[in-house]
Parts: sequence; C-alpha cells; structure tokens
Amino acid sequence: MNKAITVAIAGCGSRGMDTYGRIIQESLKDKFQVVALADIRPERLENAREICNVPENMCFNSAEDMLKQDKLADVMFICTPDRCHYTQAKKALELNYHLLLEKPIAGKTEELLEIERLASKNKRHVVVCHVLRYTVYYQKLKEIINSGAIGKLMSIASVEGVGFWHQAHSFVRGNWANSDETSPMILQKCCHDFDTFLWLSGKHAKRVSSFGHLSYFKEENAPEGSTARCTDDCKVKNSCPYNAEDFYMQQLKNGTKGWPVNVLCLDPTEEKVLEALKTGPYGRCVFRCDNNVVDHQVVNLDMEDGLTLSFTMCAFTEQVGRTIRLMGTLGEIQGDLENNIIKVIPFKGEKQIIDISKLTEDFSGHSGGDKRMLEEFAKLLETGKSASGLISSIGDSVESHIIALAAEKSRLNDGEVVEL
Repeated sequence: MNKAITVAIAGCGSRGMDTYGRIIQESLKDKFQVVALADIRPERLENAREICNVPENMCFNSAEDMLKQDKLADVMFICTPDRCHYTQAKKALELNYHLLLEKPIAGKTEELLEIERLASKNKRHVVVCHVLRYTVYYQKLKEIINSGAIGKLMSIASVEGVGFWHQAHSFVRGNWANSDETSPMILQKCCHDFDTFLWLSGKHAKRVSSFGHLSYFKEENAPEGSTARCTDDCKVKNSCPYNAEDFYMQQLKNGTKGWPVNVLCLDPTEEKVLEALKTGPYGRCVFRCDNNVVDHQVVNLDMEDGLTLSFTMCAFTEQVGRTIRLMGTLGEIQGDLENNIIKVIPFKGEKQIIDISKLTEDFSGHSGGDKRMLEEFAKLLETGKSASGLISSIGDSVESHIIALAAEKSRLNDGEVVEL
C-alpha cells in the first residue's frame, strides 16, 4: 500500500475544508492525509483542525504564515480568495510543493505564464480546479465526439444559467461581487466552461469578442419601499425573489446545512443565520451592494479548423445549470448538465437518449467532479502521469484563463475582436 500523500490546506472555507477536506476525511484517507492548515478566521481554522486532527503547531493564521515555513507537505491546496492565488502559488512552487489550485490561477496574463514557467522549472504538478471535466456527463460528451458519431465538429452553442439566487449569493452580495477586489465574472465563473470547450473540441481559440453588462442589480432599480437590508422593514420583501431572509431560512427548513448557507456562518442554525443576515454582507438588498460584475454576458470564439462557438452566461434563470449543443457534419449532440441528459441525434439513424444518472450514483460536488478530481490528482502524484487523460495540464488551464481575460478586454472595449 502506498503511503498517503500529505496535504497542507491554505484556506479552510467552502472549497478548502467543506469540499476537499470533507471528501478526504470521508472517503480518501487512504490517498491523502491533511497535515497542515491555514486560515485568517480563527473559528474556521479550529473547526478544520478538529475535523482533520492536525496538531496546533501545524495550524497557521494565514497562508502567508504557512508559506514562511519550510515545506510541510507533498502538496498544497490553495483555496484562498482570488487575489491571493498568484502570490501564494508562486511561493508554494518555489518551496517545491505540488499544487491543487482553485481557479482563477491569476488575474493577469504575465502572472499566468509565470506560474506555468515555475511549474515547468521545478517539475511540479499544478492542477487547477476545473472540476467539470471530471464529471461523468462531460466525459460522456467527450467520448461521443471522439467516436465520430456526429462527424466533424463545426459549431458549439452553450448557455450557463447562473441562477437568480446564485447570482445574488455569490456575485451581488458575496465574495465575487466586485472585480476590483476579486476577478471579472467571466474569468471566475466561466474559465470552467472555456476549459471544457477546449478539451471537448481538441481545438485552440484564435480570436474572441464579447458583450456584457451589469443591467439590473443597481440602486436605480431598487423598488419603492425597499430597505438597505432584507431584515429591515422592507415593504416589498414578501414579493421580492431576492429576499435573503426568505431564501436562506428556506434552505435551513429544507435541511441544507452546507453550501450556500454555511458561507454565512459555521454550523448554521436559524439564530446564527438571522444574525449573519442582520450584520453581514448576505443580508443586504441586492440593489444596494458594492457589486460591479456583469449579470449577463455573451462570448464568441473563432477557433482552429473553422470551428465557431457562442457562449452565454446569464443570471436570470430559475435553475443553475449548463446546456450545450455540439453540431457536426453528421449529427448533433444536445446536453443538459442540470438534468443529466445527453441526446445524440444523427442526421441518418436512430436518436439516442443517455441518462447519466444510470452511469453513476455520485452527483455530489459539481455533479461528482470534485471527488473524481481528487482521485485523479492522487493517481497523478503517485504515478507521475494522468492515465485517464482527464487531468488538465497547467498549460491547458492557462489557455482557458487567457480566453476569459481576452473576453473581458473585448467587453470593456465595446466588443472589439481580440486576437489570441
């Protein structure tokens, strides 16, 4: 039996601890052992310490403090806020850690290329958390395309429904609301999507154009009678779909103790959530926040070999999910990630409907992608290569980010075409 891979987790929040730490403790202890932790929030750090049974002298009040030490583990999971990723990843690579790095890698092209350079120089594996490619759903799409069932792939049309409540939670009230403090929404939210488009098609992008706006979540659209917080005497709260008190309390009533409720407070209860709504960012009126990221955006890609792609990201959907149409010379594929259905429609022959729920029972964490990514990462570290081909190289991940940054540049310049 191989010795477990030792892990230092930087950032013990929703991704670092509630996702990856939890998965390790519940089902991957034979693969990974958490030996060091860091977080600027004492309560989160203590919670993670108890769950992972890490000694106090291996717990640090920040990732920076942890990175001042000599190398503490085989690999570091960097799950801190976006703007911290580059400097922490750079230092960790200089200390010869392998990295599991939350997206985005960095917010500037030169920083992206520096991380890629350091990984190559120090012969370190850097796996960016593009978790969608590890799902059975996307693996099946890739298999069908590679089989030749729809001939040569000619065009891709995809829609990401962010979900009205998810937009409010993450991109109006939450951690990714203001690009001056985090990153543009097309980078933070959609480098996932650009990664899957490149992987599914096997093609590189040549140029990009984009349009997008913040149109709705602005103070000028606040209804008459609304207040600064949903917990105040808001006259329209009963009819407002963005009523935070109603949304989070309903989550608790439905039995949800994890994301998104646990972002408000640790070990959520009605009393603790209500207090968080009264005092923290998640109780603010969506029309009176400091958000500046888009609430809808479209991106067009001109890719190699004549392949074209159109992508829409939109807040104003009831469901959170992604749909895709892959159009080829001999047929098309229609995919619905939320409902786990893939339709293969040849121009000649029988239509096939594939129910992904019959192919796997694990849809936890990004449709099962979180756990499968950790499993594949363990194999990579154990053997030095990705036997399945699912693991994205740092170069692949950098390309997806460069597309997103180019799309944002285009959007800010009235949709000008940006060459890649």
